[in-house]
Amino acid sequence: MLQYLWVFLVGGALCAIAQILIDKCKLTPARILVIYVTAGVVLTVIGVYEPLVDFAGCGATVPLTGFGYSLAKGAAKGVAEKGFWGIFSGGVTGASAGIAAAVFFGYLVALIAKPKEKK
Repeated sequence: MLQYLWVFLVGGALCAIAQILIDKCKLTPARILVIYVTAGVVLTVIGVYEPLVDFAGCGATVPLTGFGYSLAKGAAKGVAEKGFWGIFSGGVTGASAGIAAAVFFGYLVALIAKPKEKK
């Protein structure tokens, strides 16, 4: 039961930080997305994000920093298996489940939603 609390608190903290950046800074949501994904990659490379994933599980892997974590882990695995060329394919392979889910659920919502014109 305590694990669920940590998942909620860590994931909520990551999302709250992003919301604060949206509300208080002049950064666009797209730039914050890039910052989060890049931060996930950098924190994984320097060895800081893995312990957070072990501690918080989905609270650390579901937000956008978790996508950067998946890219970095996949790239590292690709390099270990294929050498230099693994740099190019490993990240996409590591994040393929998340990418496929995003495409599938995006399509599903597009079928259900009723779009309206912007005014």
